[in-house]
Amino acid sequence: MSPFLLTRTLPADATDAALRADVRSGLTGHPKTLPPKWFYDAHGSDLFEDITRLAEYYPTRCEREILIARAGEIAAASGARTLVELGSGSSEKTRHLLDALPGLHTYVPVDVSESALTGAAEALLAERPGLSVHALVADFTHAIDLPDTPGPRLVVFLGGTVGNLLPGERAVFLRSVRERLAPGDSLLLGTDLVKDEATLVKAYDDAAGVTAAFNKNVLTVVNRELGADFPPEDFTHVALWDPEREWIEMRLRARRALTVKIRELDLVVQFEEGEDLRTEVSAKFREEGVRTELAAAGMRLDQWWTDEGGRFALSLATAD
Repeated sequence: MSPFLLTRTLPADATDAALRADVRSGLTGHPKTLPPKWFYDAHGSDLFEDITRLAEYYPTRCEREILIARAGEIAAASGARTLVELGSGSSEKTRHLLDALPGLHTYVPVDVSESALTGAAEALLAERPGLSVHALVADFTHAIDLPDTPGPRLVVFLGGTVGNLLPGERAVFLRSVRERLAPGDSLLLGTDLVKDEATLVKAYDDAAGVTAAFNKNVLTVVNRELGADFPPEDFTHVALWDPEREWIEMRLRARRALTVKIRELDLVVQFEEGEDLRTEVSAKFREEGVRTELAAAGMRLDQWWTDEGGRFALSLATAD
């Protein structure tokens, strides 16, 4: 079997420490917030996979359509010998790129979940003899040191996840990516596009209630990990379109006045009836806006591809 290396850049207690910090700062702030990364325990990840198969949720299908249609062009333009994927998860969509890159030497999946990285690597290596995999257990929202692998590199950030970062966070993230690009390296970025409000809201508030269960799962995570007593049944899932900021907000709205105790933080949090807890921002983009943000980070947008319906985009950028 081809080489498989795994490097841990996160301390063993990093996830617990980050959760504690995020919950304390988010639930004592105004408005109250929690970062969307805490949706994704094992159950939350399963729920998200269910969401991607819903009729209302178009981004996954649209992105896959572009990858299948344009993988050869992406491969030719990047000439990548190393493929780095941020937030790789199961590496399912990346297979289209792996198949299209004839000169690929090393795949570097980056994720906070060691089990996801190991499982994906085992599957890939069984299918692709000759491929080297160097997995990184790391948080891509922080600066990471990439392994010494052959260039050119293609850094891939799919799924529209960049939209979960607030504008200031996005600028920091894109600059961090740019700092890790050498001349000839590229960034492939997935972005969901601005469209009509009804389509957007339905994508985050499906008729079957799967997204509502996914949203409430963050409360289950906090209950389990920090000894909290959130009653998920007393919160309503809300998805709203903000036309000025051009983003979707997912919120959990208290059905009644509540007092929540978080034992491990020695924290008591009051919710008024109707008060919202923001759990996700999902920004939607326009081509010119993506071009401007990439330029501010020191990258040049070279290629822009959309699905047939113009709902989602992949952009290929290179270091200036």
